Amino acid sequence: MDLSRIGKFIAELRKEQGLTQEQLGEKIGVTNKTVSRWETGTYLPPADALLSMSNLFDVSINEILSGKRLTEEEYKKAAEENLTQAIKASSFSLKDKIEFYKKKWLKEHIAIMVFIGICITLVFVAGVILREALLAYVAVLMLVFGHIWRNNTMMAYVENNAYDGSGKR
Repeated sequence: MDLSRIGKFIAELRKEQGLTQEQLGEKIGVTNKTVSRWETGTYLPPADALLSMSNLFDVSINEILSGKRLTEEEYKKAAEENLTQAIKASSFSLKDKIEFYKKKWLKEHIAIMVFIGICITLVFVAGVILREALLAYVAVLMLVFGHIWRNNTMMAYVENNAYDGSGKR
């Protein structure tokens, strides 16, 4: 995140509303010096201030963190980029990062996991109904391989993101 660009954008939004730094500070519960520090790029506003400014200026938090108004196409890319940078810059522990990226991977792959689960269930049920032990064994093998695939793929994703892509802590 470019703090200088964010600061300039906050100043621009404030001026569009005809507010002084002091007036903006009063509206969101900080001093004019704090607003000045944000606008000069010395500090990044905390989450609650970003939310307040987002509502006040009628822009998204992503736009504030990007330092400009975003088109629909730019929005998704900026959202992912801003979230990734916020996580890297945050005080999340490694354990917190790992859990976050595991959940993110699961959300992104839920459809394929449900599909695989349905296929395994259908093969198992077919084996029971047809009294074919081989089909039931195949279903169990599919379950094991599905679990191995999920775990390996998810952990590779976690490693690439939680360790900043470098494999270092």
